[in-house]
Amino acid sequence: MRCRNCREQAELTLVDLGSSPLANSYLTESDLQTPETCFPLRVVVCETCWLVQTEDVVDVSRIFTADYLYFSGFSSTWVEHCRRFADEAITRFGLGPSSRVVEVACNDGTLLGFFLDRGMRCTGIEPTATTARAARQSGLEVAEVFLTPESADELVAEGLMADLLVGNNVLAHVPDIVGFARGCRRLLDLRGVAVFEFQYLVELISRTAFDTIYHEHFSYLSFTAVERVFESAGLTMFDVERLSTHGGSLRVYAHRTDGPQLPVTEAVHQLRVDESELAVGSASFYKGFQERTDRIARDLLEFLLQAARNNKQVAGYGAAAKGNTLLNFVGVRSNLLPYVVDNNPMKQGRYLPGSGILIVDEQRIADDQPEYVLVLPWNIRAEIAHRLESLDGWSGSVVTAVPELRVDRSDN
Repeated sequence: MRCRNCREQAELTLVDLGSSPLANSYLTESDLQTPETCFPLRVVVCETCWLVQTEDVVDVSRIFTADYLYFSGFSSTWVEHCRRFADEAITRFGLGPSSRVVEVACNDGTLLGFFLDRGMRCTGIEPTATTARAARQSGLEVAEVFLTPESADELVAEGLMADLLVGNNVLAHVPDIVGFARGCRRLLDLRGVAVFEFQYLVELISRTAFDTIYHEHFSYLSFTAVERVFESAGLTMFDVERLSTHGGSLRVYAHRTDGPQLPVTEAVHQLRVDESELAVGSASFYKGFQERTDRIARDLLEFLLQAARNNKQVAGYGAAAKGNTLLNFVGVRSNLLPYVVDNNPMKQGRYLPGSGILIVDEQRIADDQPEYVLVLPWNIRAEIAHRLESLDGWSGSVVTAVPELRVDRSDN
């Protein structure tokens, strides 16, 4: 396939996860009676610009639909992360009531609400109707569009220019990554700052976090690749931070290349050195990922089969997209995992795509007292373990499969 950034041929395979349904397309009971569409899920590496990307097989309109059910505000860990970032950004960039903050892919407005509470003018850009509605109910102004250079020009014509533009966990979600970055640049005031967070490819590789691969994530991003994308879009990075979110992320800061130049921090120079030493720009860095992925899948399947042989019940926790990738690649169905609990009431009563496993509320664990709870969003294992400890009487074991099988007895 042609690389989405440089348009050269991208042929090096990172991993092939077979065919999988769309990870956030949760099923109704009637959906279980009809055929479910699955798509190839293969990730390739461009050996020219080193952008790692899924094969281009799914139209974005099929992924981000009107009933999209991921809401960021249901994770207390993420809410606190957003609060801290808002406080830091307001102080660092001297934002005040006259400042305009724009968040691209604002979801339910969790992050933007912290700026609104401090009296700033806030606008969200969010193409999914369910989450845009939730953001508006929080008092936010939301443009319900996909961000492209053309839609950015329309918003600018209406007077929208950002002093601070934020794009958290969206840069990987767009098929035209260069066009998206150009749209962000057009929305940015000449002296404005853009901040993006995304899962860091180096952490994905080192943890073998293959479950974070799904069709919604079109790109898997190193600092090396993002710098090249931003260069094409007219953006210059001047700072970077490493974060623990989503199993390891980067937060990058950029400004318009044609605007006033901010000093480039030592962190930027150091990360370039680090990636060079890791050989991110070499095929050798990507070798072995498929074999490690296969081992994780085998270990989880063997654990579930052994639990079934011993008449030990396993419940799932967290109807997350990463969990759907994991369960579908391993081939887990309701005979091995009868249900998954989730605190999002809009998911409860639906079924996981592919596996058809029922989603219920967490009271089910207190009622059933399963011996094991498989935590699917392993990146917030501590948060979920704490919730499990608060459930009446539950004293089983917490299990995660990535980056390796881990079984810990509850402290209850």
